[in-house]
Amino acid sequence: MATGPDAGPVRHDLTAEAIRLARLIRALMPDDGEVAGLLALMLLTEARRAARVSATGELVTLGEQDRGAWDASLIAEGHRLVRERLATGAAPGRYQILAAINAVHTSARDARDTDWSQVVALYEQLVRLDPSPVIVLNRAVAVAELDGAEVALAAADRLGDELAGYHAYHATRADLLRRLGRGEESRAAYDRAIELAGNTAETAYLTRRRDQLG
Repeated sequence: MATGPDAGPVRHDLTAEAIRLARLIRALMPDDGEVAGLLALMLLTEARRAARVSATGELVTLGEQDRGAWDASLIAEGHRLVRERLATGAAPGRYQILAAINAVHTSARDARDTDWSQVVALYEQLVRLDPSPVIVLNRAVAVAELDGAEVALAAADRLGDELAGYHAYHATRADLLRRLGRGEESRAAYDRAIELAGNTAETAYLTRRRDQLG
């Protein structure tokens, strides 16, 4: 997504050009797993573009998106690339695992049908390759769906020093605290996430969620 306090949420021209270039590289390097993984990841992300921002310019999270608005042809192409890489039996790299995670999400007709155990298992693989705090945070989000908000919050809180300036860290904590009924702490986390938010769509979403706390 685009960044900056007055930025729109998505630069369509840049995403289209990025996919065009990834296709070219894929044609030149057809046996490179990470090139295929990167292209699949781009396609599966782009497939959701029309559903990612509401008519009022607010970010729409994955679980709330209108899946009927997703681009079925891009999803099919992305899934095909993921399946092709799995069929090779080769150990996947970072982009291939990220693409596989997105494939799981885009395979579910409803957010409630998401195979969270598979998502967590893929994040476990990814953490072994890339133990960055952002990846660990994303794993905690998935863990919340399996083991509950309290377990996920404990994992997220361990990242506080490293991700203090990252808006998604505070947004994640705000949501987990909200689920646990800790309203005042949730509001404070939303406030910090809003201060750090990268664009107007994110700010609008976070502000609404904070204000719903009452």
